[in-house]
Amino acid sequence: MAPKLGILAGSGELPLRVIDACRATDRPVFVLALEGAANPEDFSGVPHASIRLGAGAEALRLLRENAVEELVMAGPVRRPTLASIRPDWRAAKFLARIGLRALGDDGLLSAIIKEFELEGFRVVGVHDVLESLLAPEGLLGRTAPDAQATADIARGLDVARALGAVDVGQAVVVQQGIVLGLEAAEGTDALIERAGRLQGEGAGGVLVKTVKPGQERRADLPTIGLATVEACARAGLRGIAVEAGMALVIDRDALAAAADRAGLFVVGIKRA
Repeated sequence: MAPKLGILAGSGELPLRVIDACRATDRPVFVLALEGAANPEDFSGVPHASIRLGAGAEALRLLRENAVEELVMAGPVRRPTLASIRPDWRAAKFLARIGLRALGDDGLLSAIIKEFELEGFRVVGVHDVLESLLAPEGLLGRTAPDAQATADIARGLDVARALGAVDVGQAVVVQQGIVLGLEAAEGTDALIERAGRLQGEGAGGVLVKTVKPGQERRADLPTIGLATVEACARAGLRGIAVEAGMALVIDRDALAAAADRAGLFVVGIKRA
């Protein structure tokens, strides 16, 4: 039997998909639902506990008491301020060592992963459990990007990688060569809404999501789902491009069908 998997659960569908995958293979799981992100009611059918972000000692105790051997981080968690964390002694020791204020999101997640590994847990990526969710290369629906959209995708990839190099965000919206918005602390949905309001006349903008250069792949891979398509449609964007093999696509068939209904393209692009 596969080792027991602990799921550090944030928001969205991803933690539930990991649970489904474990159920399909009779793999035992234990969920730590992170307060302010995950909804504990979603995990009523599996062993779970809720925990606040600053309760490091309690998190380690629960994981060990439930015989967890491997850990996976699944679902987004809005980065808290230092004041809101209210760290216990174990979390305070960790924060003092890494210097929270000096780290970007990926740097912080990499430090958290290293900390869990020092405590004896093996940390795996969502893609290790759900390889089928990785974005394929090419179209995910019937609609294809035209020449202008293809140029916007290329522009978006360049900008997103430059943004990621300083560990800020993973997404950008481009319309006819103009960068309408960059993802920061607000997240992708808010970026889409904001960029939609800034669009000019003519063909709509394109959302591009890619991993950061050198990103720790076991945490925070770019993710799109049905809600992403719906948000882009509401905002008047014309399509989505993600990095093939490096981004997660949830409910691929439903996503592609929704994109077709909205006349949006969704495409997986290989890194050049």
